[in-house]
Amino acid sequence: MVANAVSRSATRFISELRTATRAASNARLATPAVRQFHQLSQRTGAFSTGSRTRPLASRSSAPNFNPAGLGGRRTIFIQTEPTPNPDALKFLPNHRVLPEGVSTPFLEYLSPRSTLSPPYPSPLAASLLNVEGVTSIFYGLDFITVTKSPDANWAHVKPEVFSLITEAVTKGEEIVTVVEGSATESGQEGLEADSLGYNEEDSEVVGMIKELLETRIRPAIQEDGGDIEFRGFENGTVLLKLRGACRTCDSSTVTLKNGIESMLMHYIEEVQAVHQVLDQEEEIAMQEFAKFEEKLRQQKGDDAVGTTVGKGSLDTVA
Repeated sequence: MVANAVSRSATRFISELRTATRAASNARLATPAVRQFHQLSQRTGAFSTGSRTRPLASRSSAPNFNPAGLGGRRTIFIQTEPTPNPDALKFLPNHRVLPEGVSTPFLEYLSPRSTLSPPYPSPLAASLLNVEGVTSIFYGLDFITVTKSPDANWAHVKPEVFSLITEAVTKGEEIVTVVEGSATESGQEGLEADSLGYNEEDSEVVGMIKELLETRIRPAIQEDGGDIEFRGFENGTVLLKLRGACRTCDSSTVTLKNGIESMLMHYIEEVQAVHQVLDQEEEIAMQEFAKFEEKLRQQKGDDAVGTTVGKGSLDTVA
């Protein structure tokens, strides 16, 4: 017991001694002379050790990693995320993709020609579309979605895409440039203004539809590497266009029917249906695919298993 008491006493003494030492050190640093020395050192950029004075490297002269001489430090950290579409992959370059001042919420390049055409040519999109197997490039505000053909392998495509994006960001290259002109018939998809933006000419119902699409639907679709475009409201039917990874996704019909349509019909009684607007090329592709599945149904009989979800496919959507 005595030994324990002595040990506790010694511990208290050592603790008090350390406290007193720290207090004395703080008191010395708080003296005007010390403060003046530190201020003088900061102003003159020097510190003294005995009789020798050595210059301090000023903060402005310290070398910073700054690609292409751009202002501010840039960190290269590119992430990839899968999407519901197995043929589309989302890249996040930790860097703004769409330039400042561009009103369109997205850009989509469907052909090499579109990457050179006004109003938004993109050298990076041109390089990406040159990668064997890549079929389209989609730019969101801060992400890039690359879509490949079904017969291409991500093991071959992904490293090349990753390298091109990394090189462009590291060099500080402009991902998108802005020039005068129209994107008509160039294969470049985008809008001069956000279709979900406020328009004073919209009816009350259309305004509510846009509000729901903007706040509840768009964030989820952007998370999947795509976007949504409002094309109109006619006779109780909301006309929409899916973009990016959702454009060619087999589950796009499920997204429209079980997701978007159900929500809009729940909150807005005037909405009776949601319909996806297809481009001419997409309609032809859908018709050809429907013919293929009909032929498959005839060959395999009524027990055939569907391969995709959609109108005219072997799968049914409730």
